Amino acid sequence: MQFRPCIDLHNGEVKQIVGSTLKDCDPDGLQTNFTASHPSSWFAELYRKDDLTGGHIIKLGPGNDAAATAALAAWPGGMQIGGGITADNGRDWLDRGASHVIVTSYVFSGGRVDQDRLKKLGSAVGKDKLVLDLSCRRKGDEYYIVTDRWQKFTDVSIAPEVLESFSALCDEFLIHAADVEGQCSGIESELVKRLAKWSPIPTTYAGGVRDIGDMELICELGEGRLHATIGSALDIFGGSGISYEEAVAFHKKNA
Repeated sequence: MQFRPCIDLHNGEVKQIVGSTLKDCDPDGLQTNFTASHPSSWFAELYRKDDLTGGHIIKLGPGNDAAATAALAAWPGGMQIGGGITADNGRDWLDRGASHVIVTSYVFSGGRVDQDRLKKLGSAVGKDKLVLDLSCRRKGDEYYIVTDRWQKFTDVSIAPEVLESFSALCDEFLIHAADVEGQCSGIESELVKRLAKWSPIPTTYAGGVRDIGDMELICELGEGRLHATIGSALDIFGGSGISYEEAVAFHKKNA
């Protein structure tokens, strides 16, 4: 299990937000937990110093390209990039220094998988450079993939056959438990157990981590098969639940 760091960008700044409040229809309702005084490159340089690979930069809406480019330049080949990725621009982001491109909304249309777009993107960037973001929200007993900054439910749920099918088209999965994202209220334990049991390729879980105990729980429930990221609980993002040094020590112990 690895600690996978993150850089979330909103309006050109590094922020930690409550994912469920990110709505186009109500921009004033956005709940922000933290806005950094440091630029994106500062965080990327920190991750580079500690050799933390596989982390992700997520562009939450427009106005983030310059900050994303600066972060990639600071840790070339060390981080993945997501947010507005398409078959037309995916290769460009790899050329800017991303190790992988991350995509969700582009490959879904009308709540269903757009196979043509998915294949086109795979051809443009290569299967080994593609991460599918299957971030999800709970509805009943199932977790359904959500798109468009976690606002829209698709008809596709996290299930063994779904993960098996997608795994043939990409290198990794990134899965945010969007209902608990940014809340430091504890992880979605059931989702972690399902991902550990069902995912056939490397998978990073994100959402709800509040302290080192939650990282240990992900390691236990995930049988060491899942990686995890930490957002608002981390001290470099204004949190008090876990220090960056603790997270790095956990990574070195368990990677």
